[in-house]
Amino acid sequence: MSGEIVFTTLAFLVVLALLFDFMNGFHDAANSIATVVSTGVLKPYQAVVWAASFNFVAIAIFHLKVAAMVGKGIIDPAFVDYHVIFGALIGAIGWNVITWYYGIPSSSSHALIGGLIGAAMAKAGTAPLLAPGIIKTSLFIVVSPMLGMLLGVLWMVGVSWACLRLSPHRVDRVFRRLQLVSSALYSVGHGSNDAQKTMGVIWLLLIAAGSTTPDHLPNWVIVSCYAAISLGTLFGGWRIVKTMGQRITKLRPVGGFAAESAGAITLFTASSFGIPVSTTHTITGAIVGVGTAQRTRAVRWGVAGNIVLAWIVTIPASALFAAGAWWLGMQWF
Repeated sequence: MSGEIVFTTLAFLVVLALLFDFMNGFHDAANSIATVVSTGVLKPYQAVVWAASFNFVAIAIFHLKVAAMVGKGIIDPAFVDYHVIFGALIGAIGWNVITWYYGIPSSSSHALIGGLIGAAMAKAGTAPLLAPGIIKTSLFIVVSPMLGMLLGVLWMVGVSWACLRLSPHRVDRVFRRLQLVSSALYSVGHGSNDAQKTMGVIWLLLIAAGSTTPDHLPNWVIVSCYAAISLGTLFGGWRIVKTMGQRITKLRPVGGFAAESAGAITLFTASSFGIPVSTTHTITGAIVGVGTAQRTRAVRWGVAGNIVLAWIVTIPASALFAAGAWWLGMQWF
């Protein structure tokens, strides 16, 4: 291919990756704002501005360990070309659109991982797959919601004991303020983990194009990915807010604080170790934990079960979409 065509294709795929990043923020905005909106602490437009701002703050806090895992730990960069990246992104975007339309809080992160796996396998079978990274990511499909749930229970029980002698009115007033802090921390965690996944894909693309090395991620990629996910959050995925904030369990400010705190701790831990986890799985587990701590019947287990089913099918479904998109890409360019 001529240099002009290569540059045009490269630019197109970078824009497509940033579009996915925007959709990630748009799709997962509910994770960041559902609790704080459903408890009435912030109005929806206030909540998305709050969450988007703290998505971007993460740029100054976390190292690029998640980006390195996605860029070099899921599929072998030696097998990556334009068609693989195109298939991976279209597969992930397609699955995100479907789950957003039906209001299903699935994982944008695992849609992207599934997309990479599906497109790589369509090109070269199982040879490009890096088992350690895939196993670690797959393991945390279970670990992140379970850890979020456990921490949600512990936070809710601890807060309940600490506030035992306070009136319900005072508890509500105190935690309406504290929930601003917990939602901000959760949004930092969301930005730190999810924005870096798109960085990893662009990193792969630039390595394949010979525009950078496996040891260097350009600053413009870092800034643009954080900006894209923040803008996506700003526009908000409203179809999913009700599912996350009210249909799983009824939340009050104290419960919202406990769920967001549990989610933030889980995401901070995962980002520190470079593990690409699902913010959707994490906050859902935390919300279930808060509901369980109040009473088991407070959780609508049927709704939670449907969400878990969506989690299970996300990677294979997005992989299938990506394989089809890889084939189409082979025909187009």
